[in-house]
Amino acid sequence: MKFILQYLKPFFRLMSFGLLIKIFGALVELALPYILEHIIDHVVPGGNRDAIFIWGGIMIICSVLAWLGNIWANRIAARVSRNTTEKLRHDLFRKVMYLSSSELDSFTIPSLESRLTSDTYQIHHVVGMMQRLGVRAPILLIGGIAVTLSLDHVLTLVMVSTLPFIGLAVFFISKKGIPLFSDVQRGVDSMTRVVRENAQGVRVVKALSKTDYERRHFDKANRELVKTEKKANITMALTNPSMTLILNLGLAGVILAGAYRVRGGGCDAGVIIAFMSYFTIVTMAMLSITRIFTMLSRGTASANRISEVLASEDDIKVLPSAGEETGGEKTYLSFDNVSFAYGEGKNVLSDISFSLKRGQTLGIIGSTGSGKSTIIQLIMRYYDVKDGKITFCGRDIRTYEPNELHAKTGIVRQNDFLYHDTIEENIRFGRDISHEDVVFAAKTACADEFIRETEGGYDHILTAKGTNVSGGQKQRILIARALAAKPELLILDDAYSALDYKTDAAVRRQIKENYGGTTTIVVAQRVSSIMNADLILVIEDGRAVAAGKHDELLRTCEVYREISESQMGGAILE
Repeated sequence: MKFILQYLKPFFRLMSFGLLIKIFGALVELALPYILEHIIDHVVPGGNRDAIFIWGGIMIICSVLAWLGNIWANRIAARVSRNTTEKLRHDLFRKVMYLSSSELDSFTIPSLESRLTSDTYQIHHVVGMMQRLGVRAPILLIGGIAVTLSLDHVLTLVMVSTLPFIGLAVFFISKKGIPLFSDVQRGVDSMTRVVRENAQGVRVVKALSKTDYERRHFDKANRELVKTEKKANITMALTNPSMTLILNLGLAGVILAGAYRVRGGGCDAGVIIAFMSYFTIVTMAMLSITRIFTMLSRGTASANRISEVLASEDDIKVLPSAGEETGGEKTYLSFDNVSFAYGEGKNVLSDISFSLKRGQTLGIIGSTGSGKSTIIQLIMRYYDVKDGKITFCGRDIRTYEPNELHAKTGIVRQNDFLYHDTIEENIRFGRDISHEDVVFAAKTACADEFIRETEGGYDHILTAKGTNVSGGQKQRILIARALAAKPELLILDDAYSALDYKTDAAVRRQIKENYGGTTTIVVAQRVSSIMNADLILVIEDGRAVAAGKHDELLRTCEVYREISESQMGGAILE
């Protein structure tokens, strides 16, 4: 929880003001039973009705002041907790956006989602509660004990004797509760993952008539979460009954001792009445402190999860640059005996080597799971190579800042997304790109015609994930997005899979005509999509089994020839 103080620092003045109001309100509340004791023991016996009304009026004024002060302070607390959580959520989201792919794999997307939502919500509650009760409850507790000491030290000692037992109960229960709430948040992660997967694949689930199966899958995750929450809540629920039992025993002791004191003339009846009021105040203060410990247990678990993300170090380090090579005839992109493995697993790429000149096209083909998309991930530097070296414009790719590298590239990935906005904004994607360049890119991607035929044209609103356009239309919009910024390097990872052969050929022809100076990498399952590439790389089980042009590979590479013949009998036509 210590790092939360960094987010509270800008609000210290406002918090201090709110805490002063809380202190004032708490002190006024503490004065009420004292005034009541004075009225009963000193004003009423005198028979002065005016004095009774005056002191009664003072009690009413004190009650109203305490009420107004608490409202004011609570509004300040709500403002601080809201703004603190907003900043925390902003920084957490920013950190998530800059996490490397390996870090994303480690944390998992569902876990990050729950940290951004559920965990920050818990922090919001803790920050607000600490301001509302964190000062008021201790003041009422300590102040109540101090005032009762001035009234009757014997009864106070009876009451105070219960506090060590309460403290021990809270300590041991909270110590056990914090790890349990960490388990609860991990359960939330699991349920979030199930919800996310089913929300994304709801059409597939329905198509395969697996709704009941997935419902049972969700019910299992839900039951596991309920089981974990139940264990945590039962543990923390012991606090209130334990405190209530101890406090009631203390109250019984106070009443018994008070009866003997009054009978023996040791104190007045007003003192006993005031003492009972203070005992109630102290009891409520202790219950509030219990609530604070319960929320702190939850908040600490959530804060630890958030700090794990914020404190994570970027494993993608930028090395010092040794200069940049320029010129169209020099090597633009090269892999030199590159090997790579995800985590500590076995290599998914081994000894991959190739080189491209500026403006050339590389085609990559191979069976599913052969490592084609992993090559793209390394070019984009989502991961760093395990062995070997990648150079881009003559520089080790590890010398590029991520923004510098990505500014040079346009990419369409296998599972790219469209979001709820206009077609134009989906192509522009928040970049400084003119309408003319958007249209030019759309024409190159053979998307302009169908866009203009839709209602609203480029202002037509797409649904989330682009569910109101066909798969082929979606891919063409994504290709237009990649082209719109006029990248040096264009990467198309299975970007033609939803296009018919005619449209596929038309898009490739337009890209060649309008972006002739752009170096292009095409990952494809269809030979027709890469047959005109300057270099074709055939990947099998993470290794480059052959490299060359289409005609050469038909003669020399059995794997490539089998793929070609299985698709169109070897007769690949434009």
